[in-house]
Amino acid sequence: MILFGTNPIAWANDDDRSIGADIATTRILDEAGRQIGFDGIENGHRWPDEPEELRALLASYGLKFISGWYSTELLVRSVESEIAACQPHLAKLKHNGCAVMIVCETSNAIHGDAGKAVNDRPRLSASEMKDFGAKLEAFAAYLAGQGVTLVYHHHMGTIVESPEEIDALMAATGPHTHLLFDAGHCAFGGGDPVAVLARHIGRVKHFHAKNIRPAVVEKVRAEGWSFLKGVVEGAFTVPGDQEGGIDFAPLLQQLAKAGYGKGGDAWIVIEAEQDPKVRNPLLYQTLGLATLKRLSREAGLL
Repeated sequence: MILFGTNPIAWANDDDRSIGADIATTRILDEAGRQIGFDGIENGHRWPDEPEELRALLASYGLKFISGWYSTELLVRSVESEIAACQPHLAKLKHNGCAVMIVCETSNAIHGDAGKAVNDRPRLSASEMKDFGAKLEAFAAYLAGQGVTLVYHHHMGTIVESPEEIDALMAATGPHTHLLFDAGHCAFGGGDPVAVLARHIGRVKHFHAKNIRPAVVEKVRAEGWSFLKGVVEGAFTVPGDQEGGIDFAPLLQQLAKAGYGKGGDAWIVIEAEQDPKVRNPLLYQTLGLATLKRLSREAGLL
């Protein structure tokens, strides 16, 4: 079964909490659940950490807790230390029936640093990627034993950004490590979303329907902007936006052909952070969901 979700960063940003700081938490939940009609929502800094309190709050607005970002630091600590560190987050996921843990290595990431150009992100050598992949797979194997699938989020400003790095990570990991495919981060990172998804469709267990504005992305690269400046200036948007550069129809067709959602609930999530003062989240998220549902029906996902 295909479920449609969103992320609260469309309203209130996690990396720069001044973005959307004036928007009430109740407004986020009311718009996402009652007004727009999403099935669920991902984690955000506004939500309570206590697992049952979180479940009850979201449920009161008709929303499920989908999952949430977890920052690994496997480049600088052991697998055992990572397992110990993730316990509160894991407990929250398990209590809420989440199928996946969204993971990204952030020990040296720069996407949250407004003073650094995203072009100056960290990179790993081939041998370093292989070592990182082995540790990530061990961590993923532990999570699998807990009934939760690790899905790795390739992301701007991190060690897995380009299509070549996505390929290298998938090659360096085994059957327990899966992929969160993010169309927007793939395109921003220099990849063709259709081609990259086709290469790894068998390991995709979570899908972020993020769109990009190509003209803004080009300026981020050419002018050495930080990731956060790119966000504020409108690098990202939702499916269906005429300014967006990604065609989601072939991506959803690939998901349908691969049987996405046939083995259990599977999420398609709009994760598209913008400046809410410039681009109204209610309007943009409504457009995004309507577009995804239409394209999903046409693709045979629904």
